[in-house]
Amino acid sequence: MNATGTEASADAPGRIVLLTTSHRVAPGLLSWPAWQLLRTADRVLCADGAHPQLPYLREAGVEVDEAAPEAGELVDACAGGRTVVVLATGEGEPRLTDGLARMAGSGRFRMPDLELLPASYDLPGARLLDLVQVMDRIRRECPWSSGQTHEGLAKYAIEEAYELVEAIEDGDREELREELGDVLLQVVFHARIAEEDAEEPFSVDDVAGGIVAKLIHRHPHVFGEESASTPEEVKAHWLRTKAEEKRRDSVTEGVPLGQPGLALAAKLASRARTAGFDVPLPAGEGVGYELLALAARAEAEGVDPEAALRAAARAYRDAIRARESDTTESDTPESDTTESDTPESDTPR
Repeated sequence: MNATGTEASADAPGRIVLLTTSHRVAPGLLSWPAWQLLRTADRVLCADGAHPQLPYLREAGVEVDEAAPEAGELVDACAGGRTVVVLATGEGEPRLTDGLARMAGSGRFRMPDLELLPASYDLPGARLLDLVQVMDRIRRECPWSSGQTHEGLAKYAIEEAYELVEAIEDGDREELREELGDVLLQVVFHARIAEEDAEEPFSVDDVAGGIVAKLIHRHPHVFGEESASTPEEVKAHWLRTKAEEKRRDSVTEGVPLGQPGLALAAKLASRARTAGFDVPLPAGEGVGYELLALAARAEAEGVDPEAALRAAARAYRDAIRARESDTTESDTPESDTTESDTPESDTPR
């Protein structure tokens, strides 16, 4: 008789349940169906004596036997309608499941019911925990990564950002996914380095916590009592809360001067226009002032001057390649060669 108090039939095939858990969820946080099963099972087995769930199961009064039976032994253990739960290890018990599959496929055995029950599920974003763990190990054990600094990695952040923009503009979904991962790596890498700072350490959790707090504060129409039904109202909320946070003396504060020139000019024009300042463009001679005027005009018209120039540059690149292709075809030698065309005649003397 199992914990449900029902008498099992002597010839019932029984039940084998493979219980899986996610290492990305704290041990002991199992689903209610999983806890019910563990409390009513006739036997609970686990091949790994160091399984992270074991202390919590035993604390809850669940008896767990450290054992790794063969498929046939497990089938025999279910005789008489018994329920046996196998707490899967990280590898997922492939040897056991393969053995059970062979027995079931042979048709020579009366098999118990075979079930798979996930006891805990990954939440959205759970794989980010894997990235943090992998980065932590690389930082400790990789000779190159362990010596990197914020300053040394800065150029890679710029490169990866540009490659992400290129993937977006090319419309390449696979490349987009990969480049997003490369940008994310830069964030996690810098956060891992920051943990080692002697005076002001912070972690990736501090980084995430900061941006979460910022997003909530700047979206009062989502998380607060404000309302916004248009993108323009959302932008107004964002600018107002940002101004309250920063308390800047100038609208130009926070504009990185190291960004590309067209983007810098457009950003400054945007700050001035948003603040309601009618600031005439500085008069001057030369291409720089002409580009400044073009960038300000583009921003006023809602055009990203950097993106527009890149699109034009790509068209120019394609034109160059087309010309190269035409030149190559026109310069292709005829199939008949003269004596002077032979390799011997070109051999330096």
